[in-house]
Amino acid sequence: MLYSRQIEEMIADERAKLVIDIRDESEFQKGTYPDARNIPWQEFLLHADELPKDKPIYLICFSGKHSLEICETLTPEGYEIYSIEGGIYSYYRYQIENQLSDEDIATERCKDIERSIIKKFRAELWSQFTKAINTYDLIRDGDKIAVCISGGKDSMLMAKLFQELERHGKKNFEVVYMVMNPGYNRINYETILNNAKIMQIPITVFDSDIFDIVDEAGGSPCYLCARMRRGALYSKARELGCNKIALGHHYDDVIETILMGMLYGGQVQTMMPKLHSTNFEGMELIRPLYLVREEDIKKWMNYNNLKFINCACRLTESCASCGGTDKGSKRAEIKSLISELRERSPYIEANIFKSVENVSLNTVICYKTADGKKHHFLDTYDDDSNG
Repeated sequence: MLYSRQIEEMIADERAKLVIDIRDESEFQKGTYPDARNIPWQEFLLHADELPKDKPIYLICFSGKHSLEICETLTPEGYEIYSIEGGIYSYYRYQIENQLSDEDIATERCKDIERSIIKKFRAELWSQFTKAINTYDLIRDGDKIAVCISGGKDSMLMAKLFQELERHGKKNFEVVYMVMNPGYNRINYETILNNAKIMQIPITVFDSDIFDIVDEAGGSPCYLCARMRRGALYSKARELGCNKIALGHHYDDVIETILMGMLYGGQVQTMMPKLHSTNFEGMELIRPLYLVREEDIKKWMNYNNLKFINCACRLTESCASCGGTDKGSKRAEIKSLISELRERSPYIEANIFKSVENVSLNTVICYKTADGKKHHFLDTYDDDSNG
């Protein structure tokens, strides 16, 4: 049993109970326990006088952290109030395990998910996925690709798209669906495993101690963690006989990276659709969701009532496990900026994407080649004037 026993107790409690979801309203609207009320945890104690003392109250948050704190405050005041360990994800896991226990229901659910990719979201997902593969020559005959699954919506969708490509595509290639556990907490790890079961993705799991190493290193963990995770993925993929790893970065990641480089890095660069590894000879990184919009991934996820992890980083989960994402980060600022620009013009996002495809070197002050050599316009300025 991967869900909290408190979920079973709450469901089995036939008294007139009150279930309160204490996550933010935006998260509450995405899905919650049936008939649950919403009182965000920041405001909860302000409404304590409105709560009944003659019926049980069950609190649901993201991880159980805030709900437990509230229970510890209100129980001595005479409330019969309970915190659901594992929060909303414990309820989701309860639903999943009940679905998976019936083989026919589980099989039909997976087929519905697959049909939605090929039929309902064909133009937005399947067509853009195959277009990226063809446009950027991402897959060649004889490739063995490690599809890297982090547990979020993007990589899980990518895995299903690869399954469909294996079934319907013409490429002669192999795929390994690879999950690295760098030290996830129990909730996130079990969520990944359950989603793989729901979507019938045959994952290969391997463990690493990256989170522990990064935590001991101190300082800002993100850069070191990203590099170590990438290296671990390359290493395991090579061990499995793969020559490529596939990551789930999408169109919105690309345009955010372009703007971040300009505004915060003082440089023009992009997230490439494929790259040769500099540390693992013969290995290559590909991004098959390069042309897929994040909004369309969310629509597919919500249509199929799928629940994926948001941020699996154990080092920042003090906010992430309670509903935080990357709020306050530079990427979040850029995402917000692009959203504002979109309201002014529907073409701005496409223009950002196309800007790195339409670079005129004659109008660039300076640029660097792959070997690091700089080329300045003054180097040939006088030569050009002489014809």
